[in-house]
Amino acid sequence: MKVLKSLNLRGWLLVGTAVCGVVLAGAVATLGSSARAGSALEERKLPMKFSWVACEPNCRGWVSAVGIITADTPKAFEEFSRGRQLGGATVVLDSSGGSVNDAITLGRRFRNLGLLTTVGVSLRGGHSARPAVAPEAYCESMCVFLLLAGKKRYVPEAAHVRVHQIWMGDRADDAKAASYSAQDLMIVERDIGRLAKYTFDMGGTGDLLSLALSVPPWEDLHELDAGELKVTNLVTTDLVADVLPHVDISAPAMAGLAPKTQARFGEEPEQPSKSTKTAEAVVPTGGVAAPVAPTPK
Repeated sequence: MKVLKSLNLRGWLLVGTAVCGVVLAGAVATLGSSARAGSALEERKLPMKFSWVACEPNCRGWVSAVGIITADTPKAFEEFSRGRQLGGATVVLDSSGGSVNDAITLGRRFRNLGLLTTVGVSLRGGHSARPAVAPEAYCESMCVFLLLAGKKRYVPEAAHVRVHQIWMGDRADDAKAASYSAQDLMIVERDIGRLAKYTFDMGGTGDLLSLALSVPPWEDLHELDAGELKVTNLVTTDLVADVLPHVDISAPAMAGLAPKTQARFGEEPEQPSKSTKTAEAVVPTGGVAAPVAPTPK
């Protein structure tokens, strides 16, 4: 078999980008909230975890999706959703990206369920505080694909949605000095096409691809401004109530959120029935690496 190649998608294609940063009515910023924010920062360095945040009787609640997308993430979501009525629910994203193929698989599952998406850090509250969503969060790399998968998509002003160019993941740290084969170029072009198809299927525009592919890996991720979020169609509504009813936008500020995580992706499995396997996602310094898919030869 051919050696599995991995591409780096540092913040590109904020598909599914921007997680809702909102706080339930009456929520107050406290020292406890800051502590929970720090805990959330550590969680986003780990493989993606799904949990249900209940806020009855004020609202229906939402799905918190925190961490790096790995080869196990689609399966983890299926296990989480088993026995739950998730149709039309909102997913609050807090992620630096991860595996491209598995993000696409998960994004299509989101769309099939009619899920709504936004960007933010879910705060479950204490004994007296209500659950809330802090808006100052990052949705980067393949996280944007998940954002784009939402039937309705809202991005709070304080959220950071960032994109970057596709690259070979094992050579992204010194992309200019690395060497590349014709096979490497074929993989890059093939996966650009794969991501483009997904983007258009989800209702994104060519502007999203253009913005992402114009930023080389040796430059910082590009953060989309309000106008770019609109023209790329990553945002479909300016009303938080469209994705999280009965919620105020008065969330506590979140400091020290970790920036970008490099995401990698490679070949799809030869048989559609098999799970998509890709190389690992690189995690920020101090994080715990996601499981690495074996490289077939």
